[in-house]
Amino acid sequence: MSEPRWKRESTIALAVTGASGSAYALRLLQQLLAANQRVWLMLSDAARVVIKTETEVQLPESIEEAEAVLGERFGAKAGQLALFEQKDWFSPVASGSGGPRAMVVCPCSMGSLSAIAHGSSDNLLERAADVMIKERRQLILVPRETPYSTIHLENMLKLSQIGVTLLPANPGFYQQPQSVEDLVDFVVARILDQLGLQQDLLPEWGVKSNLIEK
Repeated sequence: MSEPRWKRESTIALAVTGASGSAYALRLLQQLLAANQRVWLMLSDAARVVIKTETEVQLPESIEEAEAVLGERFGAKAGQLALFEQKDWFSPVASGSGGPRAMVVCPCSMGSLSAIAHGSSDNLLERAADVMIKERRQLILVPRETPYSTIHLENMLKLSQIGVTLLPANPGFYQQPQSVEDLVDFVVARILDQLGLQQDLLPEWGVKSNLIEK
């Protein structure tokens, strides 16, 4: 069987920073792959440390081996998942000519958010976000910090004013969550909604049995 021919319309860049909340990133990766999206993944050095600290996932140092581990764990098809080094300036996310249709930074540290807001582009994650902004494509940032300082809020306002979506990792409780996984799914579902992808992690408002029967 030949490998699928992935197109930009089904390609999502997912960047993971060192903010707490790696469970959001891993669940989102799983859901994007299940939705038949090609995923271009970027992990900061700090993200690797946090993933090791917060989850049972152990990623090898080698990019190729880490890609294989994640691909096997989440059932990626041939060519569906690609993991890029933070200094891989020849990767497709580094240029508008080959970029994805959308990018999600989940979770997004305040350091990465600041760098994106100021166009630093000192690593591939920051450059990829800069490409999304300049090409006017969809960019979603999932900040995970509390409390917010005035600097954080000013940076988020700046990004919001140019069309970036700020989707804080703030799970709701109206769905009566029974586990940590339910809380994670709430945020991941909202991200998928923003990407226009079908999801069954969170029912539409008003169609849950204890609200209004569909």
